[in-house]
Amino acid sequence: MIDREFVFNPEDFERIRLLIRSRVGIALSDKKRDLVYSRIARRLRSLGLRTFSDYLDYLAQEQDEMQDFINALTTNLTSFFREAHHFDFLADQMRQVNALGQMRRFTIWSSACSTGEEAYSIAMTAIETFGSWTPPVKILATDVDTHVLAQARQGVYGLERIEKMDVQRLKAFFLKGKGDRQGSVKIRPEVQALVSFQQLNLLAPSWHLRGPFDAIFCRNVMIYFDKPTQYSVLEKFHPLLNESGLLYAGHSESFQHAANLFKSKGKTIYQPVRLASNNKVRR
Repeated sequence: MIDREFVFNPEDFERIRLLIRSRVGIALSDKKRDLVYSRIARRLRSLGLRTFSDYLDYLAQEQDEMQDFINALTTNLTSFFREAHHFDFLADQMRQVNALGQMRRFTIWSSACSTGEEAYSIAMTAIETFGSWTPPVKILATDVDTHVLAQARQGVYGLERIEKMDVQRLKAFFLKGKGDRQGSVKIRPEVQALVSFQQLNLLAPSWHLRGPFDAIFCRNVMIYFDKPTQYSVLEKFHPLLNESGLLYAGHSESFQHAANLFKSKGKTIYQPVRLASNNKVRR
C-alpha cells in the first residue's frame, strides 16, 4: 500500500471524478488516480487541510476554490506550430477567402488555447500569409483554465518552448528577454495585438459568442471527453462555422460518431455538414 501524505480513499476519487466531469467534461479513468492525487494534494497543502474528504467539503462551501480545482486537473500540453500541416492548410484557407475579394476579416477561434502557443501560431500564420503586421484577421482564444490564460496574455516563454521553431520565425516574431527575464522570449506586440483572450468553458450551456467563424481549432481536447460530451460540443460548434468554415482537430481525434454534423476535409480537418433548415439535429 502506498504511504501517502494525505488520506485519499476510493470515495474521494469518485467524488472528484463526478465533479470534474460535470464541470468541464473531463472523463477520468481509474488509471488517473495517482495523477489526481498529486495535483489536488497541492491544493491541500496550500489550504492546510489533511484529507481529501476535508478538501471536497471545503470545495462545496467555497465556490471561489472551484476555479483552482479545475485549473489543477486540466492538462495543458501544447507547443508552437504543433501539427504543422494544420497551419499550412489554414494559410491556404486564408488565401482562398482573400482571393474572393471579400471585404471582411478572416475569423478564427482557438477554443482551448492553453498558454497561447496555438493562438499565436495562428497569428504568425496570418502575418506571413498576408505579408502584413496587420492582416485582416480576428483571432479569439479561450480556455477554461485561468492560470494558463494569464500566461497566454503575457506572451512570455522559456527558451525550451521555442527550441524547435524555425530560426526565421524566431527572429521575426519574438523578442529576447533581458534582466530578470533573461533566458526567456516574449511575443512581439504586433502579434499579441491580433489575439483576444477570454475564459470559456466548452461545457457551459451557452457560449455567448458572435460567429460565424472561418476556422475553429479544438485540438487534443476531445480526447478527454466521452462520446456524448464530444457530440454536445460538436453540436454547438456546427452553427458557429460559416459555409466554408473548417474545424481543426487533434491528431488522435475522430468524429465519425458525429457524421451528421461534420465530414472529413483532410487529415484531422473537418467541414460542417449542411443541414436542411427544417431538419433538426438528432443524436
